[in-house]
Amino acid sequence: MMERRRMEAALLVLFLGHLTTALEVPLDLLQELPQPPTITHQSPKDYIIDPRENIIIHCEAKGKPHPSFSWTRDGTHFDIDEDPNVSMRLHSGTLVVDISREKVDHYEGVYQCTARNKHGTAISNDIVVRQSRSPLWSKEEIKPIVVQEGVSLVLQCRPPAGLPPPIIFWMDNNFQKLPQSKRVSQSLNGDLYFSNVHREDSRNDYICYARFPHTQTIQQKQPITVRVLNMDAINDTVAAFYNDTDLFSEAPTEERKPTFLIPSGTSSSKMVLRGRVLEMECIAEGLPTPEISWTKMSGDLPAKRTSFLHYNKTLRILNVSESDAGDYRCTARNHHGRVHHTIHVTVKAAPYWISGAPKNLVLAPGEDGALTCRASGTPKPSITWFMNGIPIENSPVDPSRQVYDDSIIFSNIQSGSSAVYQCNVSNDYGYLLSNAFVNVLSEPPRVLTPANKVYQVIRNHQALMDCSSFGSPIPNVTWFKDTQSSTLDGDPYILHDNGTLEIRIAQHQNTGKYTCVARNSLGISKNHIVLEVKEPTRILKQPEYRRVQRGTSVVFECTVNHDPSLTPTMTWLKDDGELPDDERFTVGSDSLTITDVTESDEGEYKCIMNTTLDHDSASATLTVVERPEPPTDLELTDQKKRSVQLTWIPGDEHNSPIQKFLIQYEDSLHHQGHWHNLTEVPGTKTTAHLKLSPYAHYTFRVLALNAVGFSRPSLASRMYKTEPAAPDENPTGVHGFGTQHDNLVISWKPLSGLQSNGPGLRYKVMWRQKVVGSSWNDATVANISKFVVSGTPTFSQYELKVQAVNDFGEGPEPAVVHGYSGEDLPIAAPENVQGIALNSSLAEVHWDPVPPHLIRGHLKGYKVYYWRNHNLHKHNPVILSFSGNHTHGMLPGLHPFSHYSFHVRVCNGKGEGPASKDQQFKTPEGVPGLPTSLTVTDTNLDSLTLEWTPPHEHNGHITGYTLKYQPVNNSYELGPAEELALAANETSVTLTNLKYSTRYKFYLNAKTLTGPGPAISQEAVTIMDEALISQADVDAYLGNTQTSHPIAPSPPRRPSHKEPESPFGNVSYSVEEDGALISWEYEGPEKNFYVEYIVENSDGEEEWQKEPVNGSQNVMLKGLKGGLSYKVRLVAKGHRDQPLHCSKELVVKVPAVASRQVDIATQGWFIGLMCAIALLILILLIICFIQRNKGGKYPVKEKEDAHTDPEFQPMKDDDCPFGEYSDNEDHKPLKGSRTPSNGTVKRDDSDDSLVDYGEGGDGQFNEDGSFIGQYSGKSTSRDTAGGHESSEAPSPINAMNSLNSFV
Repeated sequence: MMERRRMEAALLVLFLGHLTTALEVPLDLLQELPQPPTITHQSPKDYIIDPRENIIIHCEAKGKPHPSFSWTRDGTHFDIDEDPNVSMRLHSGTLVVDISREKVDHYEGVYQCTARNKHGTAISNDIVVRQSRSPLWSKEEIKPIVVQEGVSLVLQCRPPAGLPPPIIFWMDNNFQKLPQSKRVSQSLNGDLYFSNVHREDSRNDYICYARFPHTQTIQQKQPITVRVLNMDAINDTVAAFYNDTDLFSEAPTEERKPTFLIPSGTSSSKMVLRGRVLEMECIAEGLPTPEISWTKMSGDLPAKRTSFLHYNKTLRILNVSESDAGDYRCTARNHHGRVHHTIHVTVKAAPYWISGAPKNLVLAPGEDGALTCRASGTPKPSITWFMNGIPIENSPVDPSRQVYDDSIIFSNIQSGSSAVYQCNVSNDYGYLLSNAFVNVLSEPPRVLTPANKVYQVIRNHQALMDCSSFGSPIPNVTWFKDTQSSTLDGDPYILHDNGTLEIRIAQHQNTGKYTCVARNSLGISKNHIVLEVKEPTRILKQPEYRRVQRGTSVVFECTVNHDPSLTPTMTWLKDDGELPDDERFTVGSDSLTITDVTESDEGEYKCIMNTTLDHDSASATLTVVERPEPPTDLELTDQKKRSVQLTWIPGDEHNSPIQKFLIQYEDSLHHQGHWHNLTEVPGTKTTAHLKLSPYAHYTFRVLALNAVGFSRPSLASRMYKTEPAAPDENPTGVHGFGTQHDNLVISWKPLSGLQSNGPGLRYKVMWRQKVVGSSWNDATVANISKFVVSGTPTFSQYELKVQAVNDFGEGPEPAVVHGYSGEDLPIAAPENVQGIALNSSLAEVHWDPVPPHLIRGHLKGYKVYYWRNHNLHKHNPVILSFSGNHTHGMLPGLHPFSHYSFHVRVCNGKGEGPASKDQQFKTPEGVPGLPTSLTVTDTNLDSLTLEWTPPHEHNGHITGYTLKYQPVNNSYELGPAEELALAANETSVTLTNLKYSTRYKFYLNAKTLTGPGPAISQEAVTIMDEALISQADVDAYLGNTQTSHPIAPSPPRRPSHKEPESPFGNVSYSVEEDGALISWEYEGPEKNFYVEYIVENSDGEEEWQKEPVNGSQNVMLKGLKGGLSYKVRLVAKGHRDQPLHCSKELVVKVPAVASRQVDIATQGWFIGLMCAIALLILILLIICFIQRNKGGKYPVKEKEDAHTDPEFQPMKDDDCPFGEYSDNEDHKPLKGSRTPSNGTVKRDDSDDSLVDYGEGGDGQFNEDGSFIGQYSGKSTSRDTAGGHESSEAPSPINAMNSLNSFV
């Protein structure tokens, strides 16, 4: 038999796991669907009513059709129609009982509501209706209680039994709660316990009150009188109270160990129901008052549910569970001992659901289902099933139904099986009653979620899209996104059983249109919804803590980023409340400004940015500070002759701690109206011990300092006068010196009135010559600070003293100070003066010191006067001073190969002594200076001539010159250097066998026997031929109107310096059938491009061809001839005020039959062609010259009018900045480099002027011989007449040289 039951239970569990999920009929949405009744609202099981109000017993239900209602009372039918005091609300089962004509007692009982329609019957709980009762206290005579001090006492309350039980509290006649403590406390039953009584416990108004919450009434017990007496008082008064007084406890009042007043004995037991509140109490008596503690002997107390009340005398555990059963021990202890009591707690349980009450079932014909009624309790409850309110065993037989203890199984259910089933679970401590219907329906799917609903979520937040559906059988829900055909299943999507689609972390790619499809065997239903993922609202800049001074303004910034499609709302709060209604508060779009801040503005300010989907907030605190209030209540204590104690009370700090106090004083006797600082004390102190001077009338005041500043001064203290006394100190700063050669001036710093210590202040001045046997001289003076002694020997040492004296005596013995009488000029010159040159620029001089007695004063040092012989400035010698007792010195900065004279003088405080005899020395040879000039003349195809002038500073005998030169290639890199040694008498040299059309750089320096001097540099370019090229044509090509130099532009200051980086990159080409495809990358801002190309090595008559580019980064060059190479460059054309950028030249070779390459420079046809070109250029230059003289294109007047800005010359849009030169002093590029990035050429600084290239550069060498010149130095002739640039006629050679710099 047992084995069979186990098998059935196992099969039942397996069957339940495959049953159809329960479904609720949404009557609010599908009102035409039938449904059995469901109780929706009912009165509580234990229903306590107010006897003063009508009785209302609730019973509400829903169903389709709407159910009808009936009632039973005490198990029998309650006919409402027969009782005129009872009515039922319309469309409801709620009863309303009018008690105006009948007592409430008549309607007490057990009520049960029944709701039924044609599909079933639902019943309510048994509702026990009882009226609330608040009976009066029984009258009794309460005699006064007299107890001995120190004994325990219990005042019993014993309130009348009420429904529900009353709330107990103790008060006095003035309705003030009686104070309670660990000695005096109220127990759970309402009694008042005293662990031991004190004399102050005596009173006649111990009153117990009972409050009945339902009726809102309070009942009062008769007052209790308690008199606490010691033993002697009891003996004196026992006769007077013998007849009408209860006398308790004659035991002695000595201290004693604790004993429990409640509970009694060593152990007790307590039962509590699961889910209720467990309260246990232990109240002990003893002297001194015992301390109570609690422990659980079988485990730990549940910390989160445990609390201790009534000064640890009560242990409370909330929401009791079975784990709280066990033994609890309370311990009472004082220093005389301890006592324990154990409480055994048993936990019982009324029935409670394990997995919830049975759920309604909506099944389609032929489906399976189950109703489950799983509950537990202690003891184990019994389960009873009903159908439509009738025990199930008495109900009609249904072959599809089978009952298994706590479950009813439906198999292959058919139409007509709809009913309401009741499950009743009960034990000794209560019951549970639950209704669950079985509704058999056949319905196609319906999606209940509104169509085209838009869901908006915040990125990285959860997205839940509903697809609520109904159907029988239960529909299966699937989801699709946009036009995708696959169902949404798996990461990041989660499909819930109710059809909801969840995206745990929504991202922007999840935005779109979703379709949910509900289908069952009877049909299909679709619905579309839209998901929009928005950016979160975030506060980018939070308001910061501000500490401001009162009266100033403060700004809290709150910068927010939010989704642009959401409408934000900024709200500011102060201390979690609204901002004050004050015009001083201004709320901006992202800030809060408070002007004229006051102390009331202090607090926490929070900015909250809300959107319809989310919000963000941040807060900051405002602290208002101000100077502290002045201290008050200044008092003088501990008054002594030379000290006093000052105390005060600090003022308000105004949120900024006081750092220190400053004590000031006023001496009305010596300096009335002036306050002086006396001392400072830390801000934590409010007293100061002040040291005072005699003979003063003191008044004190105190100032407080915080981070804002000093407070106003406090009110002055009362005056405190000190007694006069002899001086405590002597004058300081005593000095002795002479103003004449025969006097001695003694000076000192006089004492102040406060330092005088008394009236009649004067000074005793004492002096004597510091020689053996001299005696002290003295003089007494007043109201002065110096004394003059006349007739003293010149510069003699004296001993000095100054002593303070007043009418009450002399000051302390003064210290001795040394001084000297007046000085006179020295009378001797240094002897044995010598000088020797150490090198070409440094010499050393020596001398013997002058004897001290001949100096006749304080030695200040020696002065050396020296000068260069045969110098125009020999009457203005150089003077070097050597302080102290020096006997030698160095003379720097001398000229090499020169004769010098010098003499030496001694100096004292009076002046200089006589000069020594003049001495001479000669500096050796040095390296020569820079050659004065270096020019290039007679520039030819392969030769040129250099001319120079010797250095201005020979610094010795010139032994020769060194010439060094080297070529500079098109990349402005220096080639191999060649060096020539030249004779000293040469001033020119002609260099031959040079490369044609090549730039050279030359360095020339002079030499002496000592070595070479610094070099002067120059540059030049050999020409292609003697043909003349029109400078005007070259200028027109360059896009400027300035005249070229005879020498080509120089490269930058250092040969390794690179020209500015081009914005063009990856310039490449590929040759195709119809032309050459040029491709590139460009990183600049310009949008307009064109391509220029020309045959490589073409003669000067050909021009660059232009091919426009239409917004792309490649272009096809067509019509190129085979067998030729072309130079191609890219040009970026900017705005009017921006520069042009050009790429590096790219050589494009068009394939053809290979030809033999020859040196065209040696071919006759090439020489003839060059001659023709030169003749053509000469003709063009002549025409240009005639035009300029006629006022044509190049007159000076027109140039001046055209360039109103003397600093900048804008570039033409069609110009390409090849060959532009800069002469900027800070960054000098190589000659021939491109225009600087600012896109302008300084007119006055242009490297194309004839002045710059006609007179040479500024290049030079450092002292160590390193070259620091620049390729394009500014010439001094540039700053001369401003008309040089335009008035000088253009030269064919100049034009040719300029053109060579490009070719």
